[in-house]
This record gives sequence, C-alpha cells and structure tokens, in this order.
Amino acid sequence: MSHEIDLKNSAVRTDLAIELTTNHTQIEDNGIKITNIKLDENEAEKIGKKKGNYITIEFADITDYENKDKVKTVFMKELKKMLESLRIKDTDLCLIIGLGNEKSTPDSLGPLVISKTLVTNHLYLYGNLEEGFRRVCAIAPGVMGETGIETSDLIKEVTNTIKPNFIIVVDALASSSVERVNKTIQISDSGISPGSGIGNKRKEISKDILGIPVIAIGVPTVVDAASIVNDTINYMYSHFAYQKDNYNRPKNKLTFNVNYLKYSNKAKIKLEDKEKLLGIIGSLNEDETKSLIYEVLTPIGYNLMVTPKEEDFIIDKLSELISEGINNALHKNI
Repeated sequence: MSHEIDLKNSAVRTDLAIELTTNHTQIEDNGIKITNIKLDENEAEKIGKKKGNYITIEFADITDYENKDKVKTVFMKELKKMLESLRIKDTDLCLIIGLGNEKSTPDSLGPLVISKTLVTNHLYLYGNLEEGFRRVCAIAPGVMGETGIETSDLIKEVTNTIKPNFIIVVDALASSSVERVNKTIQISDSGISPGSGIGNKRKEISKDILGIPVIAIGVPTVVDAASIVNDTINYMYSHFAYQKDNYNRPKNKLTFNVNYLKYSNKAKIKLEDKEKLLGIIGSLNEDETKSLIYEVLTPIGYNLMVTPKEEDFIIDKLSELISEGINNALHKNI
C-alpha cells in the first residue's frame, strides 16, 4: 500500500489504562477479571497517563441482582485495598465528587452516584457520628459548559474551604473497545482529567493540584465510531475463521447463532484469508486499520461517540452498584 499511515496522528479515545499497556497482572474472582497496573513515570509518559496504580474490574453483566452483587463485592474489596494503600484512616473526612452532565444519559454516572451516596458531614456538625461511620460530604459540580467555571478550579475552592483528607471522584469514561462499554470499572490513585477520553480535556483533578490523595472511579459508557468499525472488522475475521473451520461439520449445520468469539483461539484467520476478504485493507495490522478508519471518519465529523440504546437502564444499575460499593467501603457499619 503506497499510502503511509502516521499512527501519531491517531488519537486513541480511551480513559482506560488497560487499553494502553500490556504491563499488568491479572487474577479472577468469582468469574470477574481484576487487572492491576502500576505505571512508573517513564511508562506513564509513553501512553499519556499519569503515574500511579490502576485497577480494572471486568464483568459480563450487572442487569440482574446476583451478578450485580458479585461485582459490587469485588469493587468494594478493591476500593478498600486502595484506601489502605493510601493510608486513609477511618476518621479521615472524605469529599466525593460526581463529575458529568446529569442531562446527558451516558455522562450522568457521577451525579447519579452522588444522589445515592450516604452523606454524613452535616450530622457531624450537630454532634459526633455513631461508631463505624465516617464524615462524608459530596458535590456534583456540573460541567464547564453549564457553569462557565473550570471544574478543577471549583473543586480546589471547595477543598480549601472544607479541608477533606482525601477525595473520591466518579466519572463516565470512554473506551476504545465495544466489549468494555458498561462492563468495566477502573479505580485509580492518579486522579482524573475530565473529558480526556472524548478529546475535550480539562484541568486535571489530582493530588498534584489539590495536595491530598485523589481516587478516581470510572466506567466507560461510550465508544467512538472508529473503534466500532475496527472491532466489527475483527469480529468479521473471527466469524470467517470459525465458519471455515466448522462449516463441514454436520452438527454445526443444525446450530444457529453460534457465539464464534468463544472459538477465536481455536480458529485464527490467516493473512491470505484477510486479504481475500478485504483486499488491501486486509493486509493492514490492527493499529494501521484503526488509524485508517480514524483518518476517514474524523475530517468529515463522523467519528461519533456512541452509547448503547439501553444506556438509561444500565447507567442506573451502575450508579447503584458504585454508590453502594463506596458507602460500604467508607462506613464500616453498613
């Protein structure tokens, strides 16, 4: 192919550290994947993230009570570990911040979590709290488009006034993979830069800016069109490889709607098959393919950010899970 693709011009639209590095350890807890990533300064700079610890929790579904409860247990356990690693004491005052726009469904995770969080600081002002409950206050500062104020500046002023010992920030994220949308929770001690995953980066909210530990919790609720097209091409390859390996088996001729992704390790597509399917595009590797799609869609304004059609239902479940997990991690007597 004579056209040379410059990967540096391709902005990877993701807030997830797991999608930017392979340097991690992974375990499984009750069918839920937990990935730990520790970024030093050099590696963090290479992938455009801040140094720190990133915990990624991946799950299949939270729309039924049983699965949701399993994910909540894992989330709560990992959040407690993060609090312990930062040496947060039971008596420390916590400020919880819900970032995002409550009028936009995929961006409403933060404000929804705040509405379901157990806030206790106002009770402390009238006397001591019962044992097992910590002082917690919360704020949903809105977005700069509504307030005209940098969210980081607003939070800095609130922090200077209330003087919390640590902050928990909750926000909706962007992913570069369809499979992780609404099925991943990232916990990080490196803070957050609101809007960075959708190319609208604002001032960061971090320990460097605020002087106290900042724990960021996020769920990817959107994915860009370039990622969807790229994933679809890869699914096509997997489907073709599965069909090629299984078409002549009699039992498969009676089976419909086979999940060919489960067989992807057994049925790898060859380069010549890719080229047969998609010609020159089939000869490109995954990074080159995604970069080409990005080059095609971005100049005409069609690299849209997309969310699932049932997002209003799922975002409500996610906000319940995260608020309950935070409440349980912060208050021992819940």
